[in-house]
Amino acid sequence: MTPVLVRHQSLAASARPAQACARARDWAEIQERMLVPLYEAVYERLEVGPATRLLGLGCGSGLALLIAASRGARVTGVDSRPERLALARERLLPDGVWGGGRDGGATRLVEGDPAAAGPDGGPYHLVTAFEPVGCTAGDSDGLAPALAAAVPLAERGGVVVLTGWGPPERCATSGVLRIASRLTDAPRWRPSLRDDLEDVASRAGLLPDGSGRVACPFGYADMDSAVRGLLATGLFDAAERATDHAQVVKELTEALHPYLRRDATVWMPNIFRYLIARTP
Repeated sequence: MTPVLVRHQSLAASARPAQACARARDWAEIQERMLVPLYEAVYERLEVGPATRLLGLGCGSGLALLIAASRGARVTGVDSRPERLALARERLLPDGVWGGGRDGGATRLVEGDPAAAGPDGGPYHLVTAFEPVGCTAGDSDGLAPALAAAVPLAERGGVVVLTGWGPPERCATSGVLRIASRLTDAPRWRPSLRDDLEDVASRAGLLPDGSGRVACPFGYADMDSAVRGLLATGLFDAAERATDHAQVVKELTEALHPYLRRDATVWMPNIFRYLIARTP
């Protein structure tokens, strides 16, 4: 019996990387674009362009970096998730991992510690953290060490942008995210608070210098795309471990049903907030 058990464990272990790659692809193809209005609003307000050296924390599969690069910015992205970073390389560095391709070295991607993303040609003008905080308990805690490593790489008075979920009553997706708490023993979801971003900035020693709100509706072609996109966020991973994939899909589908439209698309209006802060 022992060999059979070992083999089953091996199959389960080998399935995990495949699932991670599939989830990363779903993130890149379905979910990541939902925040494009947020990226564009920030870049427009800050006049991101050829004179900008930008460091993107938690850059994921690189869509925000791609938009900044299309405006002429020199961009560096950092992420600890190799599956998403591999997709960012496909998008941004088709001819070489360290800028050996068509952009003349203007784009860099770094896996792991932001401290390893030392600026090339001068300090960064702009540091972005586009992964929104304020929907799960303690989700800003993971941002603190990244900011601690990134802030010294920015110029004095440089801009740091933090982003978060808006008020729950203006974010239809908030109700769907509560499933992650209901299916686990430990509470995960919590309502976003008005000063979430200011608290993060204060802990990082940053000086607030403006803010804004942006409408970012989550729109999906069908129910399957909606479920896959939301699972790709990683916010339901703990729920899947506590129950199983089928149970989470069932609960998600039921929670999404009120947002299913007659043409079979799924539409959830949301408001996201950003904070502009400056390094001391």
